[in-house]
Amino acid sequence: MNEAALRRLEQEMQPQSFTLENGLTVLVCEMPQFKGVHAVYATRFGSATRSFELDGEVINLPDGVAHFLEHKMFEDEDGNDAFELYAQTGASANAFTSFDKTCYIFTATGAVEESLDILLDFVSHPYFTEKTVAKEQGIIGQEIKMYEDSPEFRMLFGLLGAMYHECPVRTDIAGTVESIASITPEILYKCCDAFYQPQNMVLSVAGNITAQQVLDACARADIPANPHTVRRICAAEPAGVLRRETEFTMQVAQSIWGIGYKAPAEAAADVRGELICDLAVELLVGETSPLFSRLYDDGLINAGFSGEYIAGDGYCCLIFGGETRDPDALEREFRAEVQRVLKEGIDREQFACTKNLMLGEAITGLESITDMATDQAEVWLRGHTLYDEVRQLAALQPEDIEAMLPVLYDERNSSVIRILPQA
Repeated sequence: MNEAALRRLEQEMQPQSFTLENGLTVLVCEMPQFKGVHAVYATRFGSATRSFELDGEVINLPDGVAHFLEHKMFEDEDGNDAFELYAQTGASANAFTSFDKTCYIFTATGAVEESLDILLDFVSHPYFTEKTVAKEQGIIGQEIKMYEDSPEFRMLFGLLGAMYHECPVRTDIAGTVESIASITPEILYKCCDAFYQPQNMVLSVAGNITAQQVLDACARADIPANPHTVRRICAAEPAGVLRRETEFTMQVAQSIWGIGYKAPAEAAADVRGELICDLAVELLVGETSPLFSRLYDDGLINAGFSGEYIAGDGYCCLIFGGETRDPDALEREFRAEVQRVLKEGIDREQFACTKNLMLGEAITGLESITDMATDQAEVWLRGHTLYDEVRQLAALQPEDIEAMLPVLYDERNSSVIRILPQA
């Protein structure tokens, strides 16, 4: 991609950006050619934040608080449910919590300003009581039990729990039935004071709306600046993995095999590192990779076999897995391919195709209001822009990936999981 093309992309990817007096960042992508609007209101608070200092007081959280808080934010003091209010405007709304963030979203084709008012109001004015918290504990407890029956979920957190000794990323985002039982309104309010403050949040909107309409909605919401001082506390993570192998049985039709590589947290500490991790995964098991094709043709995997990298403050790992008829054979083939790539390097043609595919996906995202609003919010939370990612990706060479492969694929820092069918 030449410099002229990059400059054109920079203009298309750059949202209108505003920092309000209260500290809230507002990003707006005016896309009048679309009928709808997608909005994301996000905070840098996810399940991996377990300890923090609020105005000098150290607070240690039970597992699952960020996710629990996400659920409880939809109800106000008058008993109104935000989903019912959205139903009146015709908006489709949702929310999700990850390791490092919580996002509240809606998509609408009409009454957009009213939907923005709902979003900004319920997220900015939390209300909790002992009674409402107790009710939610029962609801989320059922959700946790449901996920315990998911083999994909068990594989992911089985690997994270085997790789990490102390880092909270090893624990289910929703927590456990026991951990959420200790959540109180006081804990939830302290988390709001610490992390649901405008300086820690971003409102990203894309679609058939103007920046002035979004700013007017923010003015109507009248969200005050937060006076609290906050410091996150991260647990020290020992080197090496906690456990090299995990095996158990479940009610599955076919065995599931997975492997995780625990990398240094700094490996994905910036845009370049994130892209290298992403490419390292795609080059190994992407649908166009030699390994994926060979394993698929041999019947050792199906189309669902995949990989991903997970990274945030204090953690970075690469995880691969899926169903297989022969876990041992799959492991032999997988490890052999990792060693081959470490020795022989990356195929240059495959690298060019994979990089171009990723660049194409970034450009395609410009034609989606959902992708634009979501991606703009997520990169802001990580401290950069979409254009930063494209420029860095365009500049990457095979040698950049090869230099990091021994760090990312260190067998001494790997852990394997096998989920076998119950007899």
